[in-house]
Amino acid sequence: MPEFQMEEEPNLSGAIPGQSLTAEVGSQDWKNPPQYDTIEQALQFYIPRMTSDEFHSGLVNVLRMGVPVTTLANTMMLDGVMRGRHTVDVGILVLPILMETIAYLGDMAEIDYVMGTEMDDAPKQDMLVETAKEMLTKELKEKQNNLPDEMEGAIIGDTEMEEDMGDDMMMEEGMSEPERAGLMGRVE
Repeated sequence: MPEFQMEEEPNLSGAIPGQSLTAEVGSQDWKNPPQYDTIEQALQFYIPRMTSDEFHSGLVNVLRMGVPVTTLANTMMLDGVMRGRHTVDVGILVLPILMETIAYLGDMAEIDYVMGTEMDDAPKQDMLVETAKEMLTKELKEKQNNLPDEMEGAIIGDTEMEEDMGDDMMMEEGMSEPERAGLMGRVE
């Protein structure tokens, strides 16, 4: 009867290849086991700190500046991960509770805070892009007006600017671009 030899199982607890080239194993807090393993333990860490007077006064100031609640909660959670307090997965599970606690503290201070979960962020971004385009166009025109006569049109000519603006307007109105011909006319 042949004897079966058991193969050795691979050691999966070793260092990742190349890890020793960047930092010593365990030198970073987040490379060590977390201080708090469960959601309950992490909340027992966060809640007393969040309800302290020092935190509350700073939170009130930051919320009044318009910083979204989601940004504050994400920052707190990532700080906890980087300092080795908890793992990323525990942090993600704690995140909604942190957000609700921050919102509750904002409500208690009667602050009109921004939650950061609103869906109307896309129109704001479009408005910011349009404002930036207008500012850049205005600045370029001012620079062009300040140039000597022989340098006029060196930054951007009026016809080029009108053509660029015409292309943008054609795209916005749904008009198609003229067909391109030849080898270099392909758009991929």
